[in-house]
Amino acid sequence: MRIIISPAKKMNVDTDSFACRGLPALLNKTEQLYGRMRGMSFQELKTLWKCNDQIAQLNAGRLLDMDLRRNLTPAILAYQGIQYRYMAPGVFTEEELEYVEEHLRILSGFYGVLRPFDGVTPYRLEMQAKLSVGKAVDLYEFWGAGIAENILAETGCIVNLASKEYSQCVLRHLPEKTRFIVCIFGQKVGGKIIEKGTQCKMVRGEMVRYMAQYQVQEPEDIAFPQRIPAKMFTRLSGSQEGESA
Repeated sequence: MRIIISPAKKMNVDTDSFACRGLPALLNKTEQLYGRMRGMSFQELKTLWKCNDQIAQLNAGRLLDMDLRRNLTPAILAYQGIQYRYMAPGVFTEEELEYVEEHLRILSGFYGVLRPFDGVTPYRLEMQAKLSVGKAVDLYEFWGAGIAENILAETGCIVNLASKEYSQCVLRHLPEKTRFIVCIFGQKVGGKIIEKGTQCKMVRGEMVRYMAQYQVQEPEDIAFPQRIPAKMFTRLSGSQEGESA
C-alpha cells in the first residue's frame, strides 16, 4: 500500500533536523523543467505561477540560485501548507518516520514523485501550470505515465489523499487490477456531499499522522472517525475493480 498526497506552495529550508536519504527518482525530468524555466523571462514566469510581483521575485531568485543536488531539505519537512502542519512530521517518532518513508509518496509538478526523505529545494510549479516542455503541451503530458509507474513498481494498492489536480496524474495511468482507494472528507448538506478545501487539507494531514501512529498496513485497517472534525465524515470508496473499502 502507498499513500499519495499533494505538495504545498509554501516551502521551507531545513538542512538540520533530518538528513536526506537520497535524490528524487525522476530527477532527470526535473532537470528538464529547470532548464525550461531558467530560459523564461520574469513576466513569463509570473504568468506561469499566477502570483504577485513579490512571490514571483522570490521564486525567480530561487531559480537563479537553485542547486538540485546540494543543500537539500527532506521533502517531508520542505512543505509548509495546512496539510503538513496538521501532519506534524517534526514530532514523529522514529517508527512513524520509517512508516511514512515506506508508505507515503508526495506528488509534485516539479519533481514528479517524492519519498519523504528525498532531498528537495524550494520551487514553485503546480501540476496544472500551463508549461510546455518539448513536445509536451503541459505537465500532465510531460510526466505521462512516469509518476504512476514509479509508485506501482512498489505496490498494487494506492490510498489517495491527494487533490484532484495531483491525483489525476496517477489515476489516468492505472492498470485495471490496481486498487485505488479514494478518501472523501465532507459534510452532507441537502443530501449532497460538500468538501471544504481547508478542512480537507487539515484532515488529510491528520490521517497521514494517524496511519503512521497506528502503523496501518492495509486500507481495511483504517479506522479514522475519531480524528474527523465535528460535522465531517470520511468515506473510503472505489478502485479499478469497483470495490469499496
